[in-house]
Amino acid sequence: MAKTVFKNILQILIILIFNNFLAQKTPEKLPENAVNDTISKKDTIVVKKEPLNDVLRTKADDQRRDVPKKMTFLNKNAQVKYQDMQIDADYISIDDNKNLIYARGKQDSLGKIIEPVITTQAGKKYETNEFNYNTKTKQAIAFNARTEESEGVIIAQKTKKYNDSVFAMRKADYTTDDYFIKKKDTAADYFMRAYNIKLIKTKTKSQIVTGPIQMFIEQVPTPLYLPFAILPFSDKRAAGILIPSFGEREDVGFFLNGIGYYQPIGEHFDLKVLADIYTKGSWNLRPQVNYQKKYRYSGNFTADIGTMVRGIKGLDDYTKNSTYRINWTHSQDSKANPFLTFSASVDIVSTKFYNNPLNNNYIFNQNVLNTQQNSTVTLTKRFLKLPMTITGTASYSQNFATGLADLRLPQMNVAINQFYLFKSRTGIRQGLLENITVNTGFNLTNFVNTQENELFKKEMWDKMQTGLKNNIALATNTTLAKYFTFSLSANIDNALTTKTLNRYYDPVKNVTVDEINKNFTGYSTFSTSASLQTTLFGMMKFKKGSTVEAIRHMMTPSMSFTYSPDFSSPGFGYYRNYYNATGALTPYSIFEKGIIGSPSSGMQGALGFNIGNNIEMKVKSKSDSTGVKKIKIFESLNLAGSYNFAAKDHPWSVFSINGQSSFFNSKLTVNTSLALEPYKIDFSSGENTGVRTEQFGHFSVQGFNVQLSYPLSSEIFGEKTDYAKKYSSKGEVRNENYYFDDDHYAHFDQAWTLNISANYAYSKGLSKFANKIASIGLDGSIKLTPYWNINGSTHYDMVTKELAYTRIGFSRDQRSFTINFNWVPFGQYKVYDFFIGIKANILSDALKYKDRSFTQPNAPF
Repeated sequence: MAKTVFKNILQILIILIFNNFLAQKTPEKLPENAVNDTISKKDTIVVKKEPLNDVLRTKADDQRRDVPKKMTFLNKNAQVKYQDMQIDADYISIDDNKNLIYARGKQDSLGKIIEPVITTQAGKKYETNEFNYNTKTKQAIAFNARTEESEGVIIAQKTKKYNDSVFAMRKADYTTDDYFIKKKDTAADYFMRAYNIKLIKTKTKSQIVTGPIQMFIEQVPTPLYLPFAILPFSDKRAAGILIPSFGEREDVGFFLNGIGYYQPIGEHFDLKVLADIYTKGSWNLRPQVNYQKKYRYSGNFTADIGTMVRGIKGLDDYTKNSTYRINWTHSQDSKANPFLTFSASVDIVSTKFYNNPLNNNYIFNQNVLNTQQNSTVTLTKRFLKLPMTITGTASYSQNFATGLADLRLPQMNVAINQFYLFKSRTGIRQGLLENITVNTGFNLTNFVNTQENELFKKEMWDKMQTGLKNNIALATNTTLAKYFTFSLSANIDNALTTKTLNRYYDPVKNVTVDEINKNFTGYSTFSTSASLQTTLFGMMKFKKGSTVEAIRHMMTPSMSFTYSPDFSSPGFGYYRNYYNATGALTPYSIFEKGIIGSPSSGMQGALGFNIGNNIEMKVKSKSDSTGVKKIKIFESLNLAGSYNFAAKDHPWSVFSINGQSSFFNSKLTVNTSLALEPYKIDFSSGENTGVRTEQFGHFSVQGFNVQLSYPLSSEIFGEKTDYAKKYSSKGEVRNENYYFDDDHYAHFDQAWTLNISANYAYSKGLSKFANKIASIGLDGSIKLTPYWNINGSTHYDMVTKELAYTRIGFSRDQRSFTINFNWVPFGQYKVYDFFIGIKANILSDALKYKDRSFTQPNAPF
């Protein structure tokens, strides 16, 4: 008994001693997620961190939970919602251990995905075949993912989502084919393939950055490779590198064309800098600035500065020329300021710019044929209360053939609005006095014709001419005897200039000398005219039942008399005389070669006439609802001439006849002109240039011209077929609509046009031998299919019996891109051009393919 009690006491002591030992150990540091008990601060409960930050909501037709493996399986119409993400798929599995969600699209019996997995996050929809998502890291991997961005869609073999902003893709295709995007077709008509793509997304914009990228058309790879591409998907303008085109030209070598950089500048400006680089040393720099302010103004500035190098240095064919072109256009919105407008069209080029085209566009646009270039800057001021308009102009004109330039700086015109000299007493203007109108204005001009290298130098200022001219025109008209219109007019010209001419013959040098005197002087001239006009009608009717029912003739005869004195008489002082090399007294005007022109010499007292004719015919027509149809025999046929009573010799002028008519329902247009010389031309001297005698009545043809134009089309030769009624079967192949017959052959409208033009010109004048020009031209197009088109034009010179300018073109309008091919096989510049361009705005300037031939005149073709 005592032993048992002692044993129990000993056990209790050992337990108390052990507990006291444990109580004296230093306690371990509490974990951060420990929860303190409200009763005792020494007691803690450690809570394990939840792997999910939100509730995972699931639903499906068939759900199964594997508790030991912590797996959830969803089959048929499966859906998972987690935070801002929703996954819809045919099959979804959830692994709680790995924090993974796996989704797969619906499969057919062969295991092919027939319905994709649809993932929606932040309002953006993605389609994939398979999808893995880590709820802890928020990273995802998708296979065959389809992502729509802006105007296009991206389909990637494998896509990895690092976060909500960065996506990495492998072997991805990008296309803007609208049919493919809207799933009307299973294959895109084109796509750009890159093996590595990074998609960067933000709240306001997104962009694609790729490595090497290749263009595929109809699943066929093309030779268009880009080393990289950056595509910004944003409504705002974005800066970026501009991808160049590449190729080879015989005269300049291999090249990169259009390599550059685009930079938007504020809201109203943008800058594009392009460069063309050639392996034989040629180069070209092309800055371009565009600007626009809504409802105010818009314009652009471009420059073309470069050096053309041809041949090999040290050899005879080596040439090196510097070229430049400066172009500026500016237009003002009409609503900006109706009282003050400014416009500019400035185009200044070096003399040999178009003879050394580094850009083939100048050849296809036929700018290489330019012989003159014009530039104008205009400022116009109108007034609310003053009846006048002031216009200031600066103009510059270049002539590439002569190397001369015309500069007008400044030129000012003050125009007074037309007004009536007398007020009407009754409110309705009647008679000659009440209908008198006055038009007047002033014109100030500073003009110089100089060499291009003399511009704004002392030589140019010495040649500068200044002139002021005022014109006053009075006119009135009234009706006489109900059927005649009587008109009177008078013109007064006042001119002032700073330079006059003094001409004399230098017997020592045996030359005629023109000496310019710097002094203010001027002249005044006047002329008057009176005219009488009426209209006559004539009708010839035929018997009833005749095919031709009637012919109507409308004639508009008019007569006019013009008078002006002889301003070359000594009393005016406008003309002087000098003795020429033969000793003959020769008159000349002191204003000759001046900017304001010279007064007319010789008295003018001419009676002129003009007879206008219009002839129409009425014929029976079953196709017309009225039963008759009008046919124009002559739309216009005019005869004009004059007789000068004051002339000492040759009072009759050359008679002119002009006619215009149309036939075959106004399809064939004919324009003719004829010039008849009433006096005999004498060639007895043996010279090629004849002398006009006083023998009246010979009426030789001095000039004749006829132009014909006849447009043909498929509609002219038959009515348009109603395929919907004729064929019951309708189908579509690659965006082209067809109607099919019983043998399954496709039918569609093959619209075509062909314009035939012909021109014949005969000009003789006083020459013994006439100059003739005759040519026939064809210009047309035909649609092989609704989207295939062939077009071309050619001209045949019947005098030289050679083909002139000829062009053949093919074009294909695809759903999302266009293909054009143009070929000029004849002429000085033989060239072909092949172009592929994407229609989408985002790629319209970035993705193009061009290939052009050599442009040398004698280059092999």
